[in-house]
Amino acid sequence: MDIEQFVLAHEPAIRLGFFEVVFAIVALWELAAPRRAPTVSKALRWGSNLGLMALNTLMLRLVFPLAAVGVAAFGAAHGWGLLNHFEVPFWLAVPVAVIAMDFVIWLQHVMVHAVPALWRLHQVHHADLDYDLTTGARFHPIEIALSMLIKFATITVLGPPVLAVVIFEVLLNATAMFNHGNIRLPRGLDRVLRGFVVTPDMHRVHHSVEDDETNSNFGFNLPWWDRLFGTYRAQPRAGHDAIVTGIHGHRDPDEVARLPGMLMLPFRGEVDSYAINRRRWTDGGVA
Repeated sequence: MDIEQFVLAHEPAIRLGFFEVVFAIVALWELAAPRRAPTVSKALRWGSNLGLMALNTLMLRLVFPLAAVGVAAFGAAHGWGLLNHFEVPFWLAVPVAVIAMDFVIWLQHVMVHAVPALWRLHQVHHADLDYDLTTGARFHPIEIALSMLIKFATITVLGPPVLAVVIFEVLLNATAMFNHGNIRLPRGLDRVLRGFVVTPDMHRVHHSVEDDETNSNFGFNLPWWDRLFGTYRAQPRAGHDAIVTGIHGHRDPDEVARLPGMLMLPFRGEVDSYAINRRRWTDGGVA
């Protein structure tokens, strides 16, 4: 059995194993060196956020039983995708595919901030009143389904090896927990890490209630795209100790910290200036 066959046969166990280890490490890190004090009940938030994650996992297994790795294996068997068409060597195809898929995730993240209908869904992620590793698992089921369809399309066009898809999935889950972690890093270490991975302080800016800060630092895993495309912001104006996370107008725990309210949030209210193309521009900048 070669590495591709092994990964394909054991993909669920591999992903679950990495998830459990990283979750435990970040959770203990949050206890040992928290960056900020919680503002609402941690038991309430964790119960709702992890409940939403469990609901999404069940939905994906029922609706998309093949998952991304199955699509990659099917594409490889039929020669679909650019990397298969041009017969890119395996040693090169794996890192190229991981980087390309990360870029697509960055583009998708920008898109859900730019399209008002998609922002309605994505605001469930942003409406968390506190910011910790469970925030990284807090997405509306409809957004998760749309994200999976985009992932399937990307894999079909790109033709990545199965190993690359599993590496990408593991990295995406691990870095989402890490960069949403309520953890304190020495400033010098944070500065070095930002050259390779999105850090908690970098991504926390993206969860600010201020809409211009929300529309920055879109990266989940690799930090390069925001620097390349001008959406990088090093620090929040208020500083990390004073920054308020969440969304203006959605501060009621019953609406944003309980599972029923989270599921109904996209269907309430008007789309406001958090959606990029709903911002009001004047000659002097953003109104």
